[in-house]
Amino acid sequence: MSTNKLPEENSLSQYYIVNDPLHHLFDIAEAISVQGYDENRRVIYWNKGSEILYGYSSQEAIGQQLEDLILPEPMKEPVIAGINNWINNGVEIPSGELVLRRKNAEDVTVFSTHVLFTNEHDKKQMYCIDVNLSDLRHVEAEVELKEHMLEATFEVIPDLFFLMEQDSTITDYYAGKNSKLYISPKNFMNKPVSDFLPVDVADKFKSNIDKAITNGNVVSFEYDLLMPRDKAYFEARMTPLADNKQVIVIVRDITEQHHASELIKRHAFYDNLTGLPNRFLALDRLSQMLNEAERNNENTAVFFLDLDDFKKVNDTLGHDVGDKLLVESAARLKKLLRKEDTVGRLGGDEFILLIRRLEGDHNASSIAKNLLKAFRKPFEIDGRELILTLSIGIAMSPENGKDTSKLLRNADTAMYKAKSLGRNTYSFYTKEMNSKMLRRLEVEGQMRGALARGEFEVNYQPQINAFTKEVIGAEALLRWYNPELGHVSPAEFIPIAEDTGLIVPIGQFVLEQALSFLNLWQSKHQSTLRIAVNLSPRQFRDNRLISFIEKALTNAKIDASNLELEITEGVLMIGKNYIDDALIELHKMGIKLSMDDFGTGYSSLSYLRQYAFDILKIDRSFITNITNNKSDCDLVKGTIAMAHSLGLKVVAEGVETKEQFELLNQLTCDYIQGYYFSKPITPQQLVEFSVES
Repeated sequence: MSTNKLPEENSLSQYYIVNDPLHHLFDIAEAISVQGYDENRRVIYWNKGSEILYGYSSQEAIGQQLEDLILPEPMKEPVIAGINNWINNGVEIPSGELVLRRKNAEDVTVFSTHVLFTNEHDKKQMYCIDVNLSDLRHVEAEVELKEHMLEATFEVIPDLFFLMEQDSTITDYYAGKNSKLYISPKNFMNKPVSDFLPVDVADKFKSNIDKAITNGNVVSFEYDLLMPRDKAYFEARMTPLADNKQVIVIVRDITEQHHASELIKRHAFYDNLTGLPNRFLALDRLSQMLNEAERNNENTAVFFLDLDDFKKVNDTLGHDVGDKLLVESAARLKKLLRKEDTVGRLGGDEFILLIRRLEGDHNASSIAKNLLKAFRKPFEIDGRELILTLSIGIAMSPENGKDTSKLLRNADTAMYKAKSLGRNTYSFYTKEMNSKMLRRLEVEGQMRGALARGEFEVNYQPQINAFTKEVIGAEALLRWYNPELGHVSPAEFIPIAEDTGLIVPIGQFVLEQALSFLNLWQSKHQSTLRIAVNLSPRQFRDNRLISFIEKALTNAKIDASNLELEITEGVLMIGKNYIDDALIELHKMGIKLSMDDFGTGYSSLSYLRQYAFDILKIDRSFITNITNNKSDCDLVKGTIAMAHSLGLKVVAEGVETKEQFELLNQLTCDYIQGYYFSKPITPQQLVEFSVES
């Protein structure tokens, strides 16, 4: 019996034999116990039926010896002797009833049948097929069922026995009643195999007979024959008779095992959905291509492809539509490649293209452009036309790496660069990208423990009433100082926190700190003030968000109307019901809702009509040139007027000069925030802060 290895596997457990094709049959037969043992009686296979019957899980059993698991003490010595006699002398262990032992030390009566195989490494493997007779005797229906299952088990392991001369002439044979011979006995008895078998098969028999007689040991080989209905696969094992020029040949039909093996290979090396090579097979092929390219002094390219906005489509239209898109994408990619190239699916919406014998970057650019062009054509899925663009990262060998892992990593890095360029494009790997990726990994690694180490702190930027110049509140702004990295900009670490999900506990920290400070601040000034806190898209996916905010307000003794939650348009563009529901609940609680960075998106006006916002914050990019650019001034003027008509207050961000402040005052902007009055300051500084006249 053959054992199949994944391409990347360099070693296996000393006990466990992986992907044995016969296991495919037994894995689905929970009603019977099937165990496999090596020559030292160590467990190499333990099916679900064995777990149920004997109480040991597969993990507990693998690698343990038979006598340590299920043999009662009196049976150990004779059973070990019998197994050794079978392995060494060919004395088969007969089937019969046995009283064995469960994990809980209870006895169990079984009908036990044994089969001995020799694998391709010339190692013997014994399989025990046990049926629980206790259950069979108690339940008549189950008795009949399990008898049929036992018969079916025997049916899949019938053997043909032949006695052959050294010249391959068959002088005797035995075939079970259900065995299907290639031809009738009258056509093969007393004839050499060359008279009735195909030439290549006959040659295998002759060469292996010579080998068995010459070496005096067991040999085995596999062959296939075209039967009336289909091609069948067989395993032949032969051993020489002592002091005789004859061999005993045992032939087993392994067609089902062969098909199971092919199926296992398919599952192991190919993606079930698209039929493309999976990560294991793709990287194995890349390794082979790199070796070949090095010998021939050729270039090889790895294209890392990601479908833009696939997750959004998957979440919106459902996984069935997503799966169909992946299948169609795979088919489209296959059509664009040569036979000698490889397209594989790494997982999710990520694909890999392996291109050999490239003639430099120009050739790779042409391929990338063709890929982008091909995906501009809409996909027709369930009556819908969907356009799904690509982001492509390209790494070239040998200049970007000579091994699979480095090339794949660099191509992945280049793909993220293509994403940052706006998607629907391609990017070649450069060393600078790697530096950025290493920086990101370093920031992410340090950030994972930063909260526990107390490295985060919250600063506050005052918000000023534009007419009275009184402080009416402040925006909470997170700051991070790490001993290894120094001060890390929020623009750098916030997106990483969002991607990794760390933004959820960090956001909770900011809210609790801000509300606790607001309690102190209001008590100090004996006046009503408010705190603005940002909420990120990832925080809305936390189903505990609303309850956490309620608890935080209660603990800090803060009225909900004094809390302002700033929400960017990016949150609203996700278009999920859970976001709508959360915003409705927050509004019902009396919390102020503020649209942050107004004007930087595409649909802000519709969102202002759809949701119950209280405050609109004009992005600093529109304030910067307000005093010397009429278009910016008119835009801000119109925004303020529109917001007021909807009953919203307006906050202008990034106000840095007296001229900007005075103009915004004239335009009736409600609140001012920016360096003109104050940069972000510590809680103690804010308690003591006031606007100078």
